[in-house]
Amino acid sequence: MQVTFGIDVSKSTSTVCELIGESKNELTITNNRPGFIQLLHELTAFSKHPQIIFEATGVYSRRLQAFLEDYGYDYVILNPLKAKKEMDMGLRHNKTDKTDAYHLALIQRLYHHPINQLQSQTYKQLNSLSRFYDQLTADLVMAKNRLHQALQSTFPEIENLFSSAKGKNYWQIIVRYPHCELVRREDKKQLINWLMSLKGIAFKHALRTADKLIELAYQAYPVVSCSSIEVEQVQYYAHRLLNLSDQRENLIARMVKLAKSLPNYDLENLESIPGFAQTTAVRVLAELGDLRRFSNPNKINAFIGIDPGRYQSGEMESNLSITKHGNAVARKLLYRAIGQIDNAAKTNPCHIA
Repeated sequence: MQVTFGIDVSKSTSTVCELIGESKNELTITNNRPGFIQLLHELTAFSKHPQIIFEATGVYSRRLQAFLEDYGYDYVILNPLKAKKEMDMGLRHNKTDKTDAYHLALIQRLYHHPINQLQSQTYKQLNSLSRFYDQLTADLVMAKNRLHQALQSTFPEIENLFSSAKGKNYWQIIVRYPHCELVRREDKKQLINWLMSLKGIAFKHALRTADKLIELAYQAYPVVSCSSIEVEQVQYYAHRLLNLSDQRENLIARMVKLAKSLPNYDLENLESIPGFAQTTAVRVLAELGDLRRFSNPNKINAFIGIDPGRYQSGEMESNLSITKHGNAVARKLLYRAIGQIDNAAKTNPCHIA
C-alpha cells in the first residue's frame, strides 16, 4: 500500500497529512524536538519508508530537513512556486494549512517528483557562507546610502574625490575627515604623509589626492559644525562600511579554503572560464553545489529556474519565458557571470562566449 506524507511547514508548527491508500490522517506537530519525535513515531509505524514531500520555506523547512536526514528518511522538497502551480491545476479548493498538506501528498502521487539528492557538509557550509555574504552585501548597500545622506550635511563634495564614492581608501579618508572644516585646518604636508600610509597610494598619487581634497573642502558649504552629531554619523557609517568590507573578504577566503578541500577541482574548473574571478567562481559553486548529482543539463536548468515554461491548449503547444521556479540567487549570479564572460571574450575568447 502506497503511503505518502505531505507536510505543510510554517514558522512554529507543521501540518502533516498521512495519505494511506485512499484514506488520510492529519495532525499538527511543533517544529522542535518533541514535535519531530512525534513525527518519527508516525513514520516508524510503517515497515517501508513512506514518501515525504514538503515545500522549501527558507529557514523554517531546514529544521525538518535536518531531522529527516539525521534519521535516514528520503524526502522531496518543492519550490513554493512550482508547488502552487501544481496545486492550482485542479487540486486546491479550500485554502487551509491542512488542505495544503493533503494536496502536497496528492501531487507527489500524481507527478512522482524525484527525492532530494543529499550533498556533503562542505557544500552545505559553502551555501550558508554564500547566503551570509549576500546579507552582508545588503547591509553594505544600506550603509552606503546612509553615509551618502549623512555627508550631505558635512562634506558632500568629498564624494567627487575618486571616480566612484566607494572603496577602503575612500572610507578611511572619510573617517579622518568627516567634515570639510577638518581638511581646511590640516597642514598639507601632514595630509600628504597620512594619505601615503593608505594602501596603494604613493607620493604623486597622494599629492594629487591632497590637492583635490583641499579644493573640494573649500568648495563645500556645510549645514552643520564639526561638533555636530552628523559628523559622528558620517564616521560611524564609514567605519561600518570598512568592517563590512573586511567581513565579506574573510567570508570569501573561508569559502575558497573550503572549496579547495573538495576532491574534484570544482573551483579550479570554474576559475578556468575567462571572466570568472575567484569570488564569482566560489559563489557559483556554493549556490549550484555538486553538479554531479544532476543526471542531465535540463535538470540543472530546472534547479536554477532557467528552463522554459510551456503553454498547451488543445493541439497547440508553445514555449514561454523561463519558469523562475529554481534558485533565484544562482540565477542572479549566473546572469552577472555571463556579462563578465562576454566582456572577457573581447580579449580572451572561449567556446562559451
